[in-house]
Amino acid sequence: MGDSVGVWGLRGARLPAAYAASGRRALRVTVVAAAGFYLFRYGLDRPVAATYALFTVVALGGLSRIPGTGRQRAAFMSRLLPVCWALVAVGTCLSVRTWSAVAGMLVIGFTLAFSAVGGPRWAGTAPGLQLLYILPSFPPYDPGSLGDRLIGTTTGLVLFAAAEALLFREPAPVPYRERTARAAMVAEGWAARLAGAPAALGDADVRAAQEAGQALRPLNVPEAERPAGPGARDRALTHTGLAVRTLLGRLVQLPAVRGNDTAPDVTDVLRAVGRLAGATAACLRAQASPAARQRELVEARARLSAVSAGPPSGGSLPPAVLRCHAAVLEVADAALVMGAAADLAVRGKHATVELPPGRFWYATVPAPLLWWHRAIGHAGRRSVFFQNAVRMALALTAVRLVAGVDTLPHGFWAMLATLTLTRTTLGETWSTIRLALAGTLAGALVSAGVLLLVGSDTAVYAVLLPVWMLCAFTLGPVRGVGWAQGLFTVLVALVFAQLAQPTWRLAEVRMLDVLVGSAIGAVFGVLAWPRGAHDELRHAAADLLRRAAEIVVATSASVAGGATAVPTGVPGHRSLERAVVLAESAYAQLQSEPTPLGGRGRGPQPPAVDWQATLIAGHHTLWGSARLLEPPCTSLGPAAAESAGVLGERVAGRMLLVSAALDPGDDTPAAATSLIDPALAGFTTEPADAPRRYYATVAWLNSLMTDLTRIARPPDRSTQA
Repeated sequence: MGDSVGVWGLRGARLPAAYAASGRRALRVTVVAAAGFYLFRYGLDRPVAATYALFTVVALGGLSRIPGTGRQRAAFMSRLLPVCWALVAVGTCLSVRTWSAVAGMLVIGFTLAFSAVGGPRWAGTAPGLQLLYILPSFPPYDPGSLGDRLIGTTTGLVLFAAAEALLFREPAPVPYRERTARAAMVAEGWAARLAGAPAALGDADVRAAQEAGQALRPLNVPEAERPAGPGARDRALTHTGLAVRTLLGRLVQLPAVRGNDTAPDVTDVLRAVGRLAGATAACLRAQASPAARQRELVEARARLSAVSAGPPSGGSLPPAVLRCHAAVLEVADAALVMGAAADLAVRGKHATVELPPGRFWYATVPAPLLWWHRAIGHAGRRSVFFQNAVRMALALTAVRLVAGVDTLPHGFWAMLATLTLTRTTLGETWSTIRLALAGTLAGALVSAGVLLLVGSDTAVYAVLLPVWMLCAFTLGPVRGVGWAQGLFTVLVALVFAQLAQPTWRLAEVRMLDVLVGSAIGAVFGVLAWPRGAHDELRHAAADLLRRAAEIVVATSASVAGGATAVPTGVPGHRSLERAVVLAESAYAQLQSEPTPLGGRGRGPQPPAVDWQATLIAGHHTLWGSARLLEPPCTSLGPAAAESAGVLGERVAGRMLLVSAALDPGDDTPAAATSLIDPALAGFTTEPADAPRRYYATVAWLNSLMTDLTRIARPPDRSTQA
């Protein structure tokens, strides 16, 4: 009972803010939609243009959820104008025949849904763009009216973009660049402290590192500020955030070394790291070049590497010193990646920092090829973006086929129901449909009553329309899908009553269309990946760990043999990068889906999993392997080579065990289907005369074991959002 009271109290506290935000948005939609509709319908007597002006605003303002401030949304919508023209024109031309309309719905429906791979803005706009294509795909089949359709679409979009930019401006959230700059400033202070008085950071510093890192997690960043696009600048900004988080983590774990003659070299590197972190923050905030500080750190790193990299001879350095050098060089590597990525994110092709080969492969790739690379990465049945696009395209195509063959009256409404009610999981789809049907029935009864009472007096409908539109777009998003469908049912009745002779049977048709559209959506929800991202994330995370295990074994063997490789050119690295991308997209979708009740999938169910730790393990595998395989490489002695190879095989073996526990197969042994504590012995072994490269390898493998331990540990709910 206490939990229930707490939830309702929290919900009650949030309701006023939700109503205020929804009301501001509804007022913008109402003012622009009513203005465009009345201008064309009554001022210019062009009902087709009036319809398209109104529904363009409804599509982009009511159905779409474009993240960002009003000005950001306005700028994005302005760039969409040619896309909207193309959708209306193609929909008009293909609608004259059922077979062409069905084929067009399949191709364009899939393309628009799959455009979500382009980032949150494209994902939020896709439903509205679907509506703009659906609208001309139904009667009247009149290509001659294309001019009026385009005029109405243009007027609605331009007016709504102006309203978004000028009316009810919202406070801008903290940009991702500023969040990253703040984290870099934290790293600057810590590096300076460690250089001045080498000592481990305290518990308060660890908590500060966690808070700074949490602020950069995508799920803690407003959607509009996430660098999730496929372009080089967005990729570089994401790279910067990962590098800063890695730098903070390594500074916290840095061991202290005192009383040895190599301390000045260590201190020089840490001071250079601090100065580069400050320059990175200045670059992100004021576009100042970090190139000079980058070169300074490269030189300091080279001096320290020269002290400890070669095989020891004569007076060899103690293992504790070599271990410290390895950790400090990893700190320097993370800082160098951070500075280079930040410069690329700010300046793009005009970056002033020399980029390390391989890690920033996307820096010189043209934007269309980067989009193609993103699309190809998700063009498979294991991508949740691909699954959602196939599900939606097939459902919309089926509705269009039924409407064309059976001449379903107002089939547009049936497709709109499919578009708005189909969800990523069957359970959520069924729950949504039940609420929607109840709301539509109530709305149909109200509509029938209004149409019977008012009759053909269009003046009454003209007065009621803006008032009802304001209520519908204010209450619907807050009260839920049932209210939204009921209010929208009355809204469309008020609109069409001003375009044609009204009849109470309009409400009956609306109810029938929603029933048909929701039923088809439910059928495809059953047939096409009905479990959403829950099971897909388990498979993606398991596949990620399997591919990471292969790289761990290959990298450890290369280190043991003194070999090098070009890391990003190795097929295993490319496949792991794709596995990380698929797992990240599945994890992001999982956050928007309801928690499943009861067991799911086959085999024993794992306990609660920290999925974020799985993703971080993938990144750590890629970055660590890239560092260890970069020349110059030092050969290991027999004892150190054997130790590195054995530790790599053990870590890879534990990755495979955790992978099997996340997604057990038919041939998985029963002993491997539980997440057990992956602590392993052997990381404290110190072979005689081991060079610094050995300790760098051990540190990398140890960090991977830490990630595996976090995966097996139940996640903290407070840090999962």
